[in-house]
Amino acid sequence: MIKNGTRLQSQVCDTQVIVVRSSESLDDLRAGGAPMVPIGEPTDSASTLDDSLADGNLMGKRYVDDAGAEVLVTKAGKGTLSVGTTPLAIKEAKPLPASD
Repeated sequence: MIKNGTRLQSQVCDTQVIVVRSSESLDDLRAGGAPMVPIGEPTDSASTLDDSLADGNLMGKRYVDDAGAEVLVTKAGKGTLSVGTTPLAIKEAKPLPASD
């Protein structure tokens, strides 16, 4: 299982992330349809960006899945972050409590 603090990179675009909250679902974390690998490991040059998962991601944003996993984008890229073929959602900021 991928641990909190693990840094990963895409094999098909410039995307890089840090795992903020790990979950078993992250074992199938992908960017642009291709599995992500630890930064520094060789990438598969035969992998290509899946056009259906090419909506991109935003640097500095946190992305979450239904299992509670959370990743922080440290370098944006063209690939959509997903677990398998299910895209991750941008984590929304919690509203501040109203003050009287």
